[in-house]
Amino acid sequence: MPRDWCQAAGEVQYELLEQYIHAAIAPNTRLAYQKDLRRFIEWGGNVPLTPDEVARHVAYHAATHKRATLLRWVASLGKAHRALGLLDPTKTEMVRAVISGVSRTHVARQRQVNPVLRAELVSMLGATGAGLKGARDRAPLLLGFAGARRRSEIVAVDVEDVQCVLEGIALTVTRSKTDQYGEGRTLGIPHARGLYCPVRAVIEWRTRAGLSTGPLFRPVTRHGKVIERRVSSNAVATLVKEYAGRVGLDAHAYSGHSLRSGLATSAVSAGIPVTKIQAQTGHKSLGAFNRYVRDTQMFVDNAAGGSPTVTTTMSGDGGDVDMTADAGSPGPVGVGDGDVLGGLYTVHGEG
Repeated sequence: MPRDWCQAAGEVQYELLEQYIHAAIAPNTRLAYQKDLRRFIEWGGNVPLTPDEVARHVAYHAATHKRATLLRWVASLGKAHRALGLLDPTKTEMVRAVISGVSRTHVARQRQVNPVLRAELVSMLGATGAGLKGARDRAPLLLGFAGARRRSEIVAVDVEDVQCVLEGIALTVTRSKTDQYGEGRTLGIPHARGLYCPVRAVIEWRTRAGLSTGPLFRPVTRHGKVIERRVSSNAVATLVKEYAGRVGLDAHAYSGHSLRSGLATSAVSAGIPVTKIQAQTGHKSLGAFNRYVRDTQMFVDNAAGGSPTVTTTMSGDGGDVDMTADAGSPGPVGVGDGDVLGGLYTVHGEG
């Protein structure tokens, strides 16, 4: 076999190998690793490291940075060493001990944003307006809530991912946080009765914007022109905060994740079976999901006062929403066991 052919074949194999290694890490994770490594080098470090150097790096920043940030830094340093075929200094007992000590010394409660509940969502939607931007804003708010999607998943939706069927929308989620290999899944977004419906909102935006392919959610200028590109990953969080502030809520207490947690929390309150909610949210285990249940049920059969009746009324251009319900009851409206969304958009005067 000719030597030059062998050499060329080797180069091709090496290029493929490099591509596969590159693809093994999600793009956002790769960017975070690179940023962390640059920060460490600017701090004065270098690779390879000793366990002592990693431990000192963690200890130096312990008082000024969150535990989650420090853990990500350590993971980035470990990944850099393993990628170079070096021994990983982050897996030593010294580094583990320092991280454990930092965790015990600098105790900080993890920030938890408020969920956008049904009444709050309806109030926010009432503030969107009748223009093209209002139509654009309603679509991701409703789709994000109805599908319990993360902000990255909302902005990643393409027109081709939305298929209109008799029951509503069949939404193809091509990649998610828990689906790094892009196997994808199809999610049902049913029609919702009442003033606001995610299916109608998506169709209205797509039609008014004249979209037939490419990114579904795009920037809209103040003059009503649709820009030919995808909105940024921060667009959903900005949108939620904007409309939360407009209806008198604390904008800082909400984020892009508030739509996802809002659907889960609202569905738990409405008595939807956990398995049905998990099918919508995509939670593969009950660990993270149980937080929604705990937060919702903390007052049900409470030893200090039983199951109180909770009344919350919010006002918006979309109408008054009265959420009067016994905390131990299925909810203020009839919600079918097979439909996570059934009744979650009912406004006074709407059937």
